[in-house]
Amino acid sequence: MLKKLTYSLGALASSLSYQVFATYIIFFYVDVMRLPVYMAGSAMFIYGLWNAINDPLAGFLSDSTHSRFGRRVPYILLGAIPLGMAFAFLWRAPFFGLDEPYFLFLYFIALICLFDAFYTIVVLNWSALFPEMFGGLKERSSVNVFRQGFALLGLLFGLAVPPQLFIRFGWGNMGIIFGAIVALLWLITLLGCKEKKEFSREPSLPLLAALKTTLVDRSFLAYVSADLLISFGFITLIASIPFYVKYVLEKSPQEVTLLFALAFFVAFPMLFVWRAVLVKKGAKRTMMLAAGAMALSLAPLLFSTVANVIMLVAALFGASLAGYLLVSDVVLSDVIDEDEVKTGHRREGTFFGIRAFINRFAIVIQSFTISSVFMLCGYNPYVFTQPRSFYGGIFALIAVIPMVAFGLAFAIINLYPLAGGKIQEVRAKLTALHLKKGVTFPPSSR
Repeated sequence: MLKKLTYSLGALASSLSYQVFATYIIFFYVDVMRLPVYMAGSAMFIYGLWNAINDPLAGFLSDSTHSRFGRRVPYILLGAIPLGMAFAFLWRAPFFGLDEPYFLFLYFIALICLFDAFYTIVVLNWSALFPEMFGGLKERSSVNVFRQGFALLGLLFGLAVPPQLFIRFGWGNMGIIFGAIVALLWLITLLGCKEKKEFSREPSLPLLAALKTTLVDRSFLAYVSADLLISFGFITLIASIPFYVKYVLEKSPQEVTLLFALAFFVAFPMLFVWRAVLVKKGAKRTMMLAAGAMALSLAPLLFSTVANVIMLVAALFGASLAGYLLVSDVVLSDVIDEDEVKTGHRREGTFFGIRAFINRFAIVIQSFTISSVFMLCGYNPYVFTQPRSFYGGIFALIAVIPMVAFGLAFAIINLYPLAGGKIQEVRAKLTALHLKKGVTFPPSSR
């Protein structure tokens, strides 16, 4: 139990740093530092291109590492402190957009790419340990309750606490505080990370073969397409909330705290409800139900801005989000198990790396979407009262666009093949393969 809890702390570190970044980075550089919107969008596009190299190669490198310390643990150890430092410097830009927009633009590009490099190194290797350390639906769903409970805590702190800190201490000091916490959490997480030596001794596939095999995997393609749409809808929603609160509701940034706190307090107990659904219905149906529930939960925003309605939406969305958080990595673990049956190789790093690469394009698409909507709707960061068209754009960003994304994800998950008899067949073959390799899991995990 202690190993599971300590390992799961990585979800808190990962979620905390990512959610602060995804939610406030555009707001900080555009609305606070006055970086022109088109420059911010261009920087995020370059960031997406960087991910085209960063994530898949990091995953392949992890799978190909053969050391007496394992394939994954050394990267977490070496990357924890640099990750915290890169995060801190994100919020300490030495240039101001009104005076030196091009220098601010270059600084923004450099820091988001540096942050992402260390984030990928640490989080990818930690994530790759999940299918390796824990086998079977019941054990994975049990451990994932801990992981996603910590992830929700990181989500709450990452979304709700920053306004309290940057208003009181400034953006730069906020970055230092979170950066130090993130680095410390990763170092503690290492105490719960234990690799299976049998997998570390296996030969790895060549790079091109590994990429090709992954990118033609039908199960993986269905999963990752739906995951991309859900991530895009989610981060578009949360990145729009600070603008929605400021310009539509005309409330202070602290009001964001209440919304996110409510979503968290509903989502946490719902993890246990969704686990029961996952064990009974299977991963595919659970992911479909979660995507559909996320879409429907936002519908009231189309008709009302009354406080009680907004609170209801926050609660419903938090309950739905818990299902997606719980099931996502379980589905990917099934894909990795199927791949091992097909290829004979254990390749968590490659799958998580390519998933991360594709998933990070959600930020690129989100930034392009927000930038386009703002420019088309006449957003002006130098005035408080925005043109009427801007408010229509905000409603599209906070409700319509995420609902469409979640609905499309629901339809795509229906094409995912690992369910029913198919997944049972994969698990039986995997057990036989692991016996040949000398790899054992506790009987309860199966």
